[in-house]
Amino acid sequence: MRITPNNAGLGARVEGVDLSRDVTADEFRTLLRALGQHGVLCFPDQDLDAAALSAFGSRFGELEVNVANIFHAEGHPEVMHLSNMKDADGKPIGLSDAGQGWHTDMSYSKEIALANVLHAKRVPRRNGKVLGCTQFRNMHAAYDDLPAEVKQRIEGRTAIHDFAKFWDMMRIRPGSIRGPLTPEQRAKKPPVPQPMVRIHPITGRRVLYCNSGYAMHVEGMDRTESDALLDYLFRHQAQEKYFYEHQWNEGDVLMWDNIGTLHNAVADYGPDEPRFILRVQVMASLDYAALAA
Repeated sequence: MRITPNNAGLGARVEGVDLSRDVTADEFRTLLRALGQHGVLCFPDQDLDAAALSAFGSRFGELEVNVANIFHAEGHPEVMHLSNMKDADGKPIGLSDAGQGWHTDMSYSKEIALANVLHAKRVPRRNGKVLGCTQFRNMHAAYDDLPAEVKQRIEGRTAIHDFAKFWDMMRIRPGSIRGPLTPEQRAKKPPVPQPMVRIHPITGRRVLYCNSGYAMHVEGMDRTESDALLDYLFRHQAQEKYFYEHQWNEGDVLMWDNIGTLHNAVADYGPDEPRFILRVQVMASLDYAALAA
């Protein structure tokens, strides 16, 4: 197995491992450490079905079944289809607007996510240019660069994160097929407090855990003061030096750290430019410090 870091300070390419078979204990430990160190791992030239993707993802923790409860792979509700394609009857075969807008998956949940694992089957291109890239921000580095007084101000603080904020933002976008959340869906994902600073479970370092997709306000703080602080943090983390963009190829498996990064799916392709991706989400359900040791 060869791990080659990107020049961007975020992301690495992992070659020489076939994810369609069980990874060994040594390989798992190496990959877990690499995930913490590099934030985003790309495994090129893979060929996995839903069962194999689920098996790989489940090595790292319990797999989530998305609250929207739609577009599952047959027999695998933990595997979601992300796609703008339609079947022979004109019905969508996947969620077409997943991941658009800067966020951290599952920060709206009491039980947070360790990682996403996506596998590209079809990638849109226009005149040879790859479309539908996925962008990332480095929240280890974003925290490290905060002024000391801001670090002190947010240490021990919590912010309220709300699933409905992101869902409703997606609903008003052109072409969205999302309906309003049902009372049952809303009851499953009520607003939750999250620490604004977390100790990363793999690296042991502090990360800024606060994203514009779900964070609503800082608990115990006047709304005006809270809005100003969140605006500062969102602008701080948007600096170019924390940015990395992955350009997809068919066969890529992309695994990213949902605690130490933010991500955004770029929607620059049309309905006639097919995109199809399999996705699983790994919950932070294991003792990663012990597993990486």
